[in-house]
Amino acid sequence: MLLGFLCWFCASLFLYVRGAKLPEPEVKIEVLHKPFLCHRKSKYGDMLLVHYEGYLESNGTMFHSSRMHGDRNPVWFTLGIREVIKGWDKGLQNMCTGEKRKLTIPPALAYGKEGKGKIPPESTLIFNIEIMDIRNGPRSHESFKEMDLNDDWKLSKLEVKEYLKKEFQKHGYSANDTHHEVMVEDIFKKEDEDEDGFISAREFTYKHDEL
Repeated sequence: MLLGFLCWFCASLFLYVRGAKLPEPEVKIEVLHKPFLCHRKSKYGDMLLVHYEGYLESNGTMFHSSRMHGDRNPVWFTLGIREVIKGWDKGLQNMCTGEKRKLTIPPALAYGKEGKGKIPPESTLIFNIEIMDIRNGPRSHESFKEMDLNDDWKLSKLEVKEYLKKEFQKHGYSANDTHHEVMVEDIFKKEDEDEDGFISAREFTYKHDEL
């Protein structure tokens, strides 16, 4: 699992990075069931609990089912931080608890040229996915300590910027100082509640409603 702090800026990361890349293929989304009442919709940074079945589009073969294989329990993951394939991150936004969707995901947003396990290279995949629960994403003490380079129990803009640089590089993106500065300003605008120029341990670990 990627560090909880990524929940803060993952949506901005995709926005800025995609501006410098060619448009990606799209996920085909079909809503199979939507509950009458929807108190909350999924968004980047949320933790989702899902049941799913995955099929190869080419011949209809099921390659995995959370209800039939393994421990038969639903799966937790954090949306939008690449814990799962890109097609899930794109296709499971704005869903309600109890909603079911069918996603048709092209190879570029799945396992691409390499494939994985029972999935051949360049496979288009079909997933039937049901969201069982939506929860706020984590903000861990371990993530805070990794960013707090001088151990003063607060994060400066420089410390957050250095962390962003490392995360961009870790995931194959170029280190762009202008993008990082804009993202740091946005993070501090939202998270520096007392406006003292630092993000305290309390401000970091507190689970805001917007996450």
